[in-house]
Amino acid sequence: MKKKSASASRPYSVYFAGELFDIKHLAGNAILAESIFAQSKGKYLCHLPQDFEMRGLNPHVIRDQDIESLFESDLAVFNFDGTELDSGTVVEFMLAKFADIPSVLLRSDLRAAGDQGSVKKDPWNLMASFYPRTEVVRALSLVDYRVLQQKTLKKNPSIATRLSGQYASKTAEAVGQELSKRVIKALDNVRKIPPVLQPELRANVYAWIAQMPGLKGRPKALHEKLATILVHKVERGLL
Repeated sequence: MKKKSASASRPYSVYFAGELFDIKHLAGNAILAESIFAQSKGKYLCHLPQDFEMRGLNPHVIRDQDIESLFESDLAVFNFDGTELDSGTVVEFMLAKFADIPSVLLRSDLRAAGDQGSVKKDPWNLMASFYPRTEVVRALSLVDYRVLQQKTLKKNPSIATRLSGQYASKTAEAVGQELSKRVIKALDNVRKIPPVLQPELRANVYAWIAQMPGLKGRPKALHEKLATILVHKVERGLL
């Protein structure tokens, strides 16, 4: 039997992009990231920007932290919820595509939005669709929540019983666990899609993305860091 290489058996780092500005975002991000880790048996490690962003810093430094963490990651998940997509998340998605990072677009919002004109199309602006090495996961979370809640609550308990029994949070966590299974499957799928970036272009492209965002720091050090990241991705079969 052929043994797996040490590189192949290591967990994959996943940049987890999305809003992190209120308790709903923070809680939802945490539920999904932790559930993805558990359901994948540790194969996917989601890096939550809410856990390493330092909001007291200069905005340029905060942005650079996020961009560098994205480039370092093996894969990425982008939360595409809302009637208007979060602009920062869209920028991060485009940077991921410049770097040919396998990506999952996750929408748990049941509302229709965008300009694609069909329920079968992506419910957001068409300029954020149709990119390679990308898979979309859509869920009607409110519907899933209500269906699961009705199955769980055989009777109609009082509000006090619901609250004391933590029915709402348990149901929300269960919905997140089911959604995480779909995200894991999508991560497995995009990870196996061949790279778009051709071998002869890799070094030049990664030299360019070391400069293109205007990251603070010494240009030579940034170039060396991106070159190291490129080697890691090639070794893991991601590029």
